[in-house]
Amino acid sequence: MIASLSGEVLTIELDHAVIECAGVGYQFLATPRTLGTLTRGEHARVMTSMTVKEDAMTLYGFTNADDRAMFHQLQAVSGLGPKLALACLSVMDAGEIAMAISNGDAKKLQTIPGVGKRMSERMALELKDKVKGFVGLPDSAEGAASPTQSNLPVGSGAIIDTVVEALVGLGFTEKAARPVVEAHVGASEDLEKLETAVILRASLSSLSVSK
Repeated sequence: MIASLSGEVLTIELDHAVIECAGVGYQFLATPRTLGTLTRGEHARVMTSMTVKEDAMTLYGFTNADDRAMFHQLQAVSGLGPKLALACLSVMDAGEIAMAISNGDAKKLQTIPGVGKRMSERMALELKDKVKGFVGLPDSAEGAASPTQSNLPVGSGAIIDTVVEALVGLGFTEKAARPVVEAHVGASEDLEKLETAVILRASLSSLSVSK
């Protein structure tokens, strides 16, 4: 089992990154929150979890052990696989998820794309006594900025479209996603410093709060 990766960050995409370790590039899926902490060409360390199926071996990456532990814990719920577990951590961190489960806050859990009423109730029921150790962890979610569309950096349209497309793929509507993405892009003063993973992470946090 590959428990962590430490090396140079080769590539960063909307849903995955590649880190080179001892001459081998390892691709791992990760949340926008995790991807936003990485910088191409720089050294990084991520905690990982590997899932093995008949037709594939997949690595998932996390910035800390708490999120990885929550990733494993969530999959104890019947019908909740690694893809949905990662979606949960894309919207909330381990502490927030644990708090929502402990409080039986079904509406909060339903802000996660793919989690409906039945799944949220199942999570609260099956994990209530198993997430107490996560409650009280620091909240790392970021708030949204709210500049007007006229403040959008010139040439930012491609970045906005890419992030909106990713959010639609996660289950949000374009009508809800686009203004939030534009708000975060508009808060940046330098187009060259815009990172799609960072904008996606911030937009997910905002959408989860407003939904």
